[in-house]
Amino acid sequence: MPYGIAVLWQERALILDGLLTTVVIAAIAAALAGLLGIGLFGLMIGRSRLASAAVTGLVDMMRCVPFMLFCYLIYYGLPHAGILLDSLPAGVLALTLYNAAYIAELLRGAHASLPTEITEAGLAFGFHGHGLLLRVILPPVLLNAVPMLGNQMVQIIKDSAFLVIIAVQELTFAANEIQANYYVRFASFICAVLLYWGLCLGVEGGVRIVERAAEARR
Repeated sequence: MPYGIAVLWQERALILDGLLTTVVIAAIAAALAGLLGIGLFGLMIGRSRLASAAVTGLVDMMRCVPFMLFCYLIYYGLPHAGILLDSLPAGVLALTLYNAAYIAELLRGAHASLPTEITEAGLAFGFHGHGLLLRVILPPVLLNAVPMLGNQMVQIIKDSAFLVIIAVQELTFAANEIQANYYVRFASFICAVLLYWGLCLGVEGGVRIVERAAEARR
């Protein structure tokens, strides 16, 4: 057995722990970012022009900040405000806030492509405020945005690799530990690449299932 593969097999527990951490981080961050993104989207299309302008500006600013820099701001900046977070919750918070801005913008774009008659019909039937958003606007917007939301989930998985810079022990951290200890750079990083690819393929398969279900209900 080649030396690199033998090392990977020997350190399989470390790799699997890193993979599990990546899956948990990505799942939690995606769920929280989705909920926060929906809230931001609601404010962006709301009646208050001041709130809409403020949230739109915040979303635009977040989308222009490199994620690695944002991680540093969360991990090293919050302690100056008296908020102390370990590396794992700081990483989840960074992924959540950063990707919520992208999700809000994706939903806004999906909403802009829908006919205005949907909102007008909801208003005619007496829906207003949160009821209008949750029961009339959001369902077709989410169905319209399924492929883009799937792409954003893939992006969250990939962004989780940057958390190695704040010592989160995820998949990239595990691969780096193995190559540092055993000098099997190619084998360790190729293994990580293949595992990230497998996770992304799983997301893409889930998106296709949701798309087929959505088409069946239309």
